[in-house]
Amino acid sequence: MATEPAFLSVTTGSVITANGRTYRVSHLLDAATLLAKDTDTGEVHRLSAHQLRPVTDIELGEGGVAEGKDLSEIEDEDWQVAQQRFAAIRPLLDDPFRTRAKAEQLAEEAGVHVATLYQWVKDYHEAGHISALIPAPRGRKPGTKKLDKKVEAIIEGAINDLYLSRQRYKPSDVIITVKAHCKQAGLLPPHSNTIRNRIKQISTRETMRRRGLRDKARDTFAPIRGEFPNADFPLAVVQIDHTPADVILVDEEHRLALGRPWITLAIDVFSRMVVGIAVSMEKPSAISVGLCVSNAMLPKHEYLANLGVGQEWPVWGKMRVLHADNAKEFRGKMLRRACEQYGIDLQLRPVKLPHYGGHIERYMGTAANEIHTLPGTTFSNVEQRKGYDSEKESALTLREFEQHLVEFIVGVYHRRKHSELNMPPMRKWQLGILGDSTQPGLGMPPIPTDPTRLKLDFLPLYSRTVQRYGVQLDEINYYHEVLNPWIGSKDPENQTKARSFTIRRDPRDISKVYFYDPESEIYYMVPYRNPTRPAISVWELREATRRIREEGLRHVDEDVIFETILKMRHRVEQAVTKTKQARRQMARINTTKKLAKKTESVETQAPAKSVFPAPPQTEVQSEIDIFALPIEPFDDDA
Repeated sequence: MATEPAFLSVTTGSVITANGRTYRVSHLLDAATLLAKDTDTGEVHRLSAHQLRPVTDIELGEGGVAEGKDLSEIEDEDWQVAQQRFAAIRPLLDDPFRTRAKAEQLAEEAGVHVATLYQWVKDYHEAGHISALIPAPRGRKPGTKKLDKKVEAIIEGAINDLYLSRQRYKPSDVIITVKAHCKQAGLLPPHSNTIRNRIKQISTRETMRRRGLRDKARDTFAPIRGEFPNADFPLAVVQIDHTPADVILVDEEHRLALGRPWITLAIDVFSRMVVGIAVSMEKPSAISVGLCVSNAMLPKHEYLANLGVGQEWPVWGKMRVLHADNAKEFRGKMLRRACEQYGIDLQLRPVKLPHYGGHIERYMGTAANEIHTLPGTTFSNVEQRKGYDSEKESALTLREFEQHLVEFIVGVYHRRKHSELNMPPMRKWQLGILGDSTQPGLGMPPIPTDPTRLKLDFLPLYSRTVQRYGVQLDEINYYHEVLNPWIGSKDPENQTKARSFTIRRDPRDISKVYFYDPESEIYYMVPYRNPTRPAISVWELREATRRIREEGLRHVDEDVIFETILKMRHRVEQAVTKTKQARRQMARINTTKKLAKKTESVETQAPAKSVFPAPPQTEVQSEIDIFALPIEPFDDDA
């Protein structure tokens, strides 16, 4: 069967649909809006990117794109000169029938010789970009040497053998050796200062490295990468990382302290735009990474509306490289598989080389400075916190904190001048997308056509068989009639084995799972087999299972699990005003309830009731604790 493309590419001339109408794109206005002509009425409409859908019955070709160039390291003065030179030669570049008389006229207007003008044209054509017109420093180029080549060889050899050795000889030792070797070879010895100058030309970093101080050289001189390799256009390289926020949050009901939240952020290296975010009271895990990556790839209009943030965040699309550290949540099979599905190159930061995450770490510092202005901040250390009771002063809920953080990102950080870019990140992003008179833009990033599917692809997955009672995951049973054709099915490759199917689950709300039908290639939502069960999280499930085992029960089934969970919730509600741990548990429960309520509001069809018998109870072997087994990186819900 025909399926929608995962991403919709939009360029001038693209045919798309919006609000049930078909349009042809005529102009890209900015990074998130365009003009398009209705193919039936001829009327021109302004459309936002989140309104666009593919025309599935029309074969569309991919639009061409052009890569931009990162110019952040070029000095403003040099760039202005390059622009002036480009302006001087542009009439020649635009005129295929240019004459020497025209070149001489332009050279006179620019105040240079015509040969210089032709050299600028040659440089521009050979390089293909304006930075080729940046002026070179005057005078003798650094490193140019006037000594006899044999003398130079003697100096170089002495420096390598003595000064740059692990024995760490002094410059005076090098001077003595050079003069002795020159005398022995019948050559005029160089002045001592000449030899010292040769030594000074060696970088301190190289000196330390060659003298056996490699680690110190790296820690001292390795940059917190300002120029990341190949980050030459928007979404070329995205860095992702976590940090605990330096602020104490409160629960929504009693406004009592909960603890510190965790922030997962993704940043586009080219523009320094924050492209994705996830905020949670849970420690970094598979789910927080998956939420952040999917948030980065999706348009943000719905997310901002749900938060009540009235700002623009015109960032979405598929990154080419996702750069992360070596934490276990980034090393799992599921993340790598999801990235491969979308053509994302997952690259892990070299071990013990934290500087490779410089962009995201610098932004974490920027965000921390903003967080230190909030009530309940813990500041960066105990010394700064002296005389300040963070828990007593805490006032923000998790939602309010996320709202404030997003307001800061989209309303302040994205719009103020970035010290390395010499322009705001938003402006840099727009230049990369739209281009300007000096460089072409990449074009509007392709738009995800199925946000739900994209989110699912970054959720934890499991393999399960389909039985008469449905599917079972962690002793919880799920059923919908969509499972009926697959009951008791055999593995196509081995008819003696039951066939396994892919199941995905959001650990924050396990009242439903998502079943992948291999024939239709569609995920279906499958709810609890017993729809009267309350929505719970996987963390509640695990705690309930632990308590059941502690009570000595050998059989675990849904009735026991949910009975235990209801007891736990009642106990938490009674203790919520007494302990921070109980308030954190209550906050987790409330999150699960909200997610379940949100899902119910978008359901259009009630699940069919099962006519099959209840599944058998499972006996728990007391000597095997499945919840104490090692967790595979990024393949779990934790």
